[in-house]
Amino acid sequence: MNIGVRHRLLVLMLALGACAVPARADIGINLYGLSYHFDQDKAKAMNTDNQVNPGLGVRWRKPRQENWDVFADAGFYKDSGRNTAVLAGGGAFWHATERVRLGGGLVLLHSATYNDNTAFIAPAPMVAYELRRFTINMVYFPKYQDVNRTNQVGFWLTWWVG
Repeated sequence: MNIGVRHRLLVLMLALGACAVPARADIGINLYGLSYHFDQDKAKAMNTDNQVNPGLGVRWRKPRQENWDVFADAGFYKDSGRNTAVLAGGGAFWHATERVRLGGGLVLLHSATYNDNTAFIAPAPMVAYELRRFTINMVYFPKYQDVNRTNQVGFWLTWWVG
């Protein structure tokens, strides 16, 4: 079994496990999509300038207090280097307004594009905008040594199925 198939099976198992959580949590499907690299010339020279990043994932979300939610994500997408990236992580969002969420978490990421094909954990500052059935998400990944050689942001939708 090749590594891409194993990663997808792992994500599927995590998604099925998330569906078995208690009823007071929300389940969403992450529809990964886009990225923007702030240093376009450098990203192009390294062949990491792919800005269309389709993929799928799952999000579990549970309110913890009146203005806070905790969440966990797992998924896979086509990354900036055109490789399959697999992720799993979790964090928290503060309700800055009725619709705006500020927060972040830690993400375990594995892809041939980053960190010499070695899985790593990275901080992930995030902003989200809540709609009725969708959340628009943005994450920032800063340049860090040889792990991530350019600054970029990523965008995706979470479709709430519950």
